[in-house]
Amino acid sequence: MNRVIFTFFCCMTVIPTFAQDTDKWIVYQVYTRLFGNLSTQNQWNGSLLQNGSGKFQDINPAALQSLKKFGVTHVWYTGIIEHATQTDYSAFGISKDHPSLVKGKGGSPYAIKDYYDVDPDLAISVPNRMREFQDLVDRTHAEGLKVVIDFVPNHVARQYQSDMKPVGVQDFGQSDQKDLSFHPQNNFYYLPGQSLTPPSPPIPVEPFETVYTETPAMATGNDVFSATPSVNDWYEAVKLNYGVDYVAGRKTHFDPIPDTWQKMVHILQYWAEKGVDGFRCDMAEMVPVEFWAWAIPQVKAAFPGTLFIAEIYNPKAYLLYLEQGQFDYLYDKVGLYDALRRLMEGHGNAHDITKVWQDESGDFGHRMLRFLENHDEQRIASRQFAGDPWRGIPAMFLSATLHGGPLMYYFGQEFGVNPTVSEGFSGEDGRTTMFDYWGVPEFQKWVNQHRYDGGQLTADQKALYQAYQQINSFVLRSPAIQKGYFYDLQYLQSPEKYRHDRVYSYLRYLGDEQYWLIVNFSATESLTQTIRLPQNVLQHQGPTAQITSLTSDLVQTQSWEKLTQEGLTLQLPPNTYHILQIR
Repeated sequence: MNRVIFTFFCCMTVIPTFAQDTDKWIVYQVYTRLFGNLSTQNQWNGSLLQNGSGKFQDINPAALQSLKKFGVTHVWYTGIIEHATQTDYSAFGISKDHPSLVKGKGGSPYAIKDYYDVDPDLAISVPNRMREFQDLVDRTHAEGLKVVIDFVPNHVARQYQSDMKPVGVQDFGQSDQKDLSFHPQNNFYYLPGQSLTPPSPPIPVEPFETVYTETPAMATGNDVFSATPSVNDWYEAVKLNYGVDYVAGRKTHFDPIPDTWQKMVHILQYWAEKGVDGFRCDMAEMVPVEFWAWAIPQVKAAFPGTLFIAEIYNPKAYLLYLEQGQFDYLYDKVGLYDALRRLMEGHGNAHDITKVWQDESGDFGHRMLRFLENHDEQRIASRQFAGDPWRGIPAMFLSATLHGGPLMYYFGQEFGVNPTVSEGFSGEDGRTTMFDYWGVPEFQKWVNQHRYDGGQLTADQKALYQAYQQINSFVLRSPAIQKGYFYDLQYLQSPEKYRHDRVYSYLRYLGDEQYWLIVNFSATESLTQTIRLPQNVLQHQGPTAQITSLTSDLVQTQSWEKLTQEGLTLQLPPNTYHILQIR
């Protein structure tokens, strides 16, 4: 990686503020069970006792201050709500989960077992677990950061049972008519006369005193209406009924309001009352948009400013879920992530970014949440992805500056986390495990016995961290990036001069703050590129423009005529981004 591009910002300190007129926020996803775990003696498929777990209290003021210094404005705490696990907490009044219905020893954070409770793994004192979570919320707010947690609306654990539900609240399925495959007021879908046959788990599970029985069988979380889900299905979860009759061609029954709708709004308000500022809504498009249109305004009326972020993968439904569903932000996975991943892996085309911009321009480009890693995706450094953590820097810069929308990091991305072994259920797949108890070695170097000072980081990790921090600093300080105009320079170029499909160039400008941005995605080639500026787009009062690079020592004065007719020829080192300021 050419490190010269990072020297300009090395002394900047990020002090983020929550400007109300910008969507340019930085979300940091914390996998709470792994974040503060100091265990270094990881055992394959290890138990809580063997491999340990991070705790609420591990995320101390030092951790939060360090995240804020990095540029973070919102912390997404993943895995907060209680989910099914193979760890036995029956001594604390929490029912045991059948191991054949739990993925990994720790379990999936998306197999919710009690919407009104927190994961006991995360508590020092299990009886005081909710107080410990509340303290984390208060600490986060004290540092000027916002709290986001997961809301999992589409499915729950097969053995859902709330022991912490408020007085007067019924469990899901408690009043269902189970002899009917569908009823608008049922919470689940049933297969009358059939019993569930769970698949054989891909790894051995601990013996259990009873055989799991489920009669009638309930539909599986990923819309599988079969009593014999496969091991590749979400067999550990059951689908929730929002009044859509799937068997009858998805006929809807929304009047009167389904019971599931009522329960879910109550749950959202329950967590908002505890100070949660926003919800990342898991698989939001598997829930009817009519529910969101009904629920989100109610929550926002009671708790103004609450954020709703939708995990959604169908571009044709983007506007529907933004306008009718009233979400604030959507995942930009199918668009920008996929285009950048191809380039980072060495087989993409920079012109694909133009199409992404065109598809997302207009009313909602600034409402797309951009990222390169999260709990579902493979790590950039892994052999299954780019194989080099530095390949993320130019792509993250483009993600941060293409539009005015928010940016997201997954914990450890800034230190080049690279999973190279099987942790257990997850296997060796290039992802940091969602399902297992584990300590993350590269991340622990920054944690440094919960000092969060990076005291054990290597020189390369420190440089990578600084490279990401400089991107954050630039976008948080620049009104042109936060809410300025955009101009794609790809179409403007002459084919004989604009030869490279690994180079992308664009403008971001607002008033007299004008930036010319160029990214070279080639991992190995230093490219020579001539790029023209458009006429009558940027502000200028004289015949010449001063071009000053913020990422190298380039300073030039050129005539506007030459810049718009012939262009500027640049030498672009491999795997770099360039910021040219125009005056």
